[in-house]
Amino acid sequence: FASIGVIRGEPHSPLNATLQFAQACGMQLHYLNRADYRLKHTHLIQQQLKAEYGNFYIVPEGGSNALALKGVAELIAELGDDYDRLCCACGSGGTLAGLIAGLAGRKQLEGFAALKGAGFLSTDVQRLLAEGAYADPENWHINLDYHFGGFAKTTPQLLAFIQQFEAEHGIPLEPLYTGKLFYGLFERIAAGAYPPGTRIIALHSGGLQGRDTMMPFLR
Repeated sequence: FASIGVIRGEPHSPLNATLQFAQACGMQLHYLNRADYRLKHTHLIQQQLKAEYGNFYIVPEGGSNALALKGVAELIAELGDDYDRLCCACGSGGTLAGLIAGLAGRKQLEGFAALKGAGFLSTDVQRLLAEGAYADPENWHINLDYHFGGFAKTTPQLLAFIQQFEAEHGIPLEPLYTGKLFYGLFERIAAGAYPPGTRIIALHSGGLQGRDTMMPFLR
């Protein structure tokens, strides 16, 4: 099926690694200026897109909606039961909300926000749970301390951690989501934030195509 990516900002060259991959897979890129992009949920903008492309199904920013929660929730069955806490990176909140839905209160959950000023994410997660008709067991929280300046922002400290982590464990990370997750988790473990013996699963949610743009020295 055809796919159209609605991109914030003006056309530019070269494309970043994510857009290169999307275009190589056949996605048509449609650019909206920043003012119009803020109105992407409105009837006016969506009618303009329909006039150009016809009818379509909207996948929201971050892929976060009730169907996404259902898909993420299925992951829980693959994890078994031998852990106490499940951690993930948070961008739009869909992954965390799906894990909450799948666990149904059986374990503790911790999200690590990838963006600055993300206090709104808790409300977004609650909204997603309500839209999917899932109960909120209140067994979760979002850590706001490891955004490293904001979404797609990084620091030499974070990049050095990613390099060291990969050298020691052979697991690639990227600086938008998973690098911040593992940095925050390792720092909190070292600080004694969790009771001794706590069994923790950290969910690596991918996004590795961003490495080529933000960490070219690791290619």
